[in-house]
Amino acid sequence: MGPRYFPLALCASLLCLCQSYTLRSTVSWVVSSNDVDVADTDLSEEAAPALLVEGAGLWKANVLGDRLETPGLGKQVEPESPEAAELSSRLFSYPVGKVKKSSSTPPPHQETARTARYIAHYSDWGHLATISTQDKIRGIPFGNIFSVSDGPLENSTGVIYFYVTPMDNTVTDLKSNPYASLTFSEAEGDFCRQMVYDPEDPRCARLTLTGKMVEVAPEELAFAKEAMFSRHPVMAKWPVGHKWFFMKMDLIQVWLQDWIGGVSIIPLEDYFKASPF
Repeated sequence: MGPRYFPLALCASLLCLCQSYTLRSTVSWVVSSNDVDVADTDLSEEAAPALLVEGAGLWKANVLGDRLETPGLGKQVEPESPEAAELSSRLFSYPVGKVKKSSSTPPPHQETARTARYIAHYSDWGHLATISTQDKIRGIPFGNIFSVSDGPLENSTGVIYFYVTPMDNTVTDLKSNPYASLTFSEAEGDFCRQMVYDPEDPRCARLTLTGKMVEVAPEELAFAKEAMFSRHPVMAKWPVGHKWFFMKMDLIQVWLQDWIGGVSIIPLEDYFKASPF
C-alpha cells in the first residue's frame, strides 16, 4: 500500500470499529442493532437525554441490562455485579420530559416588578452568596449554586424555596449567619442568546434577592415539596441519608438591573403584587 493511501485505510478501519456507536457532540452511547431500529430512532438534542434515562431507553436497554453487546465485533461484556446494575438502573430511571420551560417572552423592561417576578419564577437555579465559616475564608463572601423554585410552573408565589442538606458548606454558613443574597441571570434562558446580549449587558436582566434564610414551617412543607419536586423531579430520589430539608428566603430587598442607565430597588409590596405571566 502506498503512503498516500494509508490515512484512508486507517480512517476506514476506525469507522468499522465504531459502527455500533451513535455520537452526539462529545457524548456516545451504545446502540444494539438487535434491539433498536436506529433509522427510526429520534436522536435529536431534545430526545437524546430522555433515551439515556428512560426505563426503556437505549442506554438502560443495552448498557445496564444482562450484558453489553457490540454489533459487528461479537463481544459481550458482563456487568461488574447485579448490585452495580441495580444501582445504575435506579440512578437512570427518572423521567426528564415532564418539566417544560416557558416559551413566553420577558415583560417590557419598564415593568420592573413584573420583570423581577418573571426572572424569579422561570429560573431553575441561582447563585447564593453567604458569609463563609470555612477556616481559610472565614468572614468572606462565599458563593454556591442551588436549584430553586417559587412554585410549580403554573403557580408563582415570588417566595424562593430550596432543598438543602446540612452537609453543604452554605448551610453551615447559614447556621452562623442566616442572611444571604440570591442572584439570577436572564442568560439562563434563551432570550439573551437570541438577542445576542452578553450576560453582563444590562439589557440581559439580572436579579438579586436578599433576605433571611429560614427553614420551612410544617404547615408550608407540602407546598414547598410540590414547588421543588415539580420543577426538579430527580430531587425525590436523592439519598435520604443526607438529611435533606426545605428552606426559603424571607425577602428584605429586591434588586434588579434590566436596562441601561441604572438599577431598580423594587418595593416588596410591588414585587409580590406583580405577576410573571
